[in-house]
Amino acid sequence: MMKIPKQEYTTEFSKLAVKRFKEVGSVCGVCKELGMVEQTLRNWVKAADAGKLNGPGIKPIIPEQMGLSIVIDRRSSQ
Repeated sequence: MMKIPKQEYTTEFSKLAVKRFKEVGSVCGVCKELGMVEQTLRNWVKAADAGKLNGPGIKPIIPEQMGLSIVIDRRSSQ
């Protein structure tokens, strides 16, 4: 059996899909319109409501991580 490749969407697309859902109010309608799986849109709406809607592979960086990357960069340039 062939495995269906995982679909990846841009951050812009996911934000527009959430905006469209909020205008229309129907997950099913928006998903049919955009040709996507309903659960994906539900996850995006939940994440957007929590302020955590990010693109694929994008993780928020905490200040400690930013400081660490600066230290590592300075050491590697010496």
